Amino acid sequence: MSLHPILIAGQWRPAQSTGSFHSENPATGEPISGEYPISAWADCDAALTAATAAAVALRTTAPEKIAHFLTRFAERMEARKAELVDLAHAESGLPKAPRLGDVEFPRTTGQLRQGAAAVLEGSWALPTIDAKLNIRSTLAAIGPVWVFGPNNFPFAFNSVAGGDFVAAIAAGNPVIAKANSSHPGVTRVLAEEAFAAVGEAGLHPATVQLIYRTGHADGERLVSDVRTGATGYTGSRHAGLKLKAAADATGKPIYLELSSVNPVVILPGALAERGVKLAEEFAGSALMGSGQFCTSPSLIVLIAGDAAEQFIQTAAARLQAAPVAPLLSSAVARSLAASVQTLTSAGAQVVTGGTPVAAPGCRFNNTLLRVSGAEFLAAPAKLQTEAFGNASLVVTVRDAAQAAEVLTHLEGNLTACVYSDTAGSDDALYAKLEPLLRERCGRLLNDKMPTGVAVSAAMNHGGPYPSTGHPGFTAVGIPAALRRFGVLQCYDNVRATRLPAALRDKNPNGKMWRLIDGAWTQRDVGA
Repeated sequence: MSLHPILIAGQWRPAQSTGSFHSENPATGEPISGEYPISAWADCDAALTAATAAAVALRTTAPEKIAHFLTRFAERMEARKAELVDLAHAESGLPKAPRLGDVEFPRTTGQLRQGAAAVLEGSWALPTIDAKLNIRSTLAAIGPVWVFGPNNFPFAFNSVAGGDFVAAIAAGNPVIAKANSSHPGVTRVLAEEAFAAVGEAGLHPATVQLIYRTGHADGERLVSDVRTGATGYTGSRHAGLKLKAAADATGKPIYLELSSVNPVVILPGALAERGVKLAEEFAGSALMGSGQFCTSPSLIVLIAGDAAEQFIQTAAARLQAAPVAPLLSSAVARSLAASVQTLTSAGAQVVTGGTPVAAPGCRFNNTLLRVSGAEFLAAPAKLQTEAFGNASLVVTVRDAAQAAEVLTHLEGNLTACVYSDTAGSDDALYAKLEPLLRERCGRLLNDKMPTGVAVSAAMNHGGPYPSTGHPGFTAVGIPAALRRFGVLQCYDNVRATRLPAALRDKNPNGKMWRLIDGAWTQRDVGA
């Protein structure tokens, strides 16, 4: 059986393969036609060599060309939307509508267009000028970027077209995409359209490259290679930390999104005021995408009492009544079962679910577990095991003091949320608990489940370890996301004609915000 080609140095060519794989339809468990190669190091080496040449070319490429590429890519994606949505549905089991076609696909093309706007405007690079001392600095492209896409967003976080891809390209870097094994077909089609858009925009042909899979040792080697500028990775904590160790050993930046249980604290006043409604809201959020969101509410903290018991009963009833949607793959199903086993072995009791579905496909019964505050404090690490999928854990604490103690044992998370009553009776308790949550999450929410991640300039989709590898950066939100793939360059007494356009006295487009002598302005220097 022939293998799909990889995209290297401007050509679709056969891989230097060490094996092959295929994707599966998680709704049926059946394989999807098409074999994809597992690349040997020779492919990675060739991609890095080509990307190095592309990085040099991109340094002198006009922003308008990069913006044109991003825009044309979005347009070309839209021309193949029906095909892409069908393929993503087959490879992920996610519904075509509204999830894939009405939500994730337009979000992805929107990100591409936001990236194009950021390129043209230019302020993302934080150009800074000290006119008196004639010292000037700006962020510039860091070099070839590897992007490892996750399994749960076949479009919006895809290694070709997703947020990391957009940020790296918009910052002026070539991308070498490593497809996720769950949706190689979607990634292949996206790469076809990206490569066509590269040609239309007149960019270096190696601006976008694609391989499907590598061995673990080669993965560690490529993120640490001297030619690599940086890496963006979304996936499991275990694999991500191995890549991080390799990259750290050679000083290569790597931006990781790893795992998060996203604690939700529901205070007594809120439970008394609208507990049934909140239980229904939680169940809907926990089952969105079969719980396979990195911001799914997987840990709920309640103060014990009748209202807490009513919440648990209502949530369990909603989970039992809801259909069991397919998980993304058999590997996800196995991992979820193992995580639930870890939680129960640490003292958690199953309220509902807790077992795989005995039917074709990759399904696990909608699951709710519970544990007391004392039991949680006896094994906080194990009871924070991420159960990636449709499973959540409720912690019923004795009182406010034990709630605070539980929160002090939380790991870093992408999000944390507090629900409180509208009359203000929870305000004092909120003031006590909020600081504990605030230092343990990237995004703090009030009275709102964390599942959605808006593509907003103000968004932080990041957080303290182990939710990410670095708490100072976001994977969502333009222009901030671009800065992960920039390097700070300073020019001291450099002649005006030799400066980058963003650092010359005249504002290159009249729109760019620059920090000139301590003030943000769109004016020319001296104006």
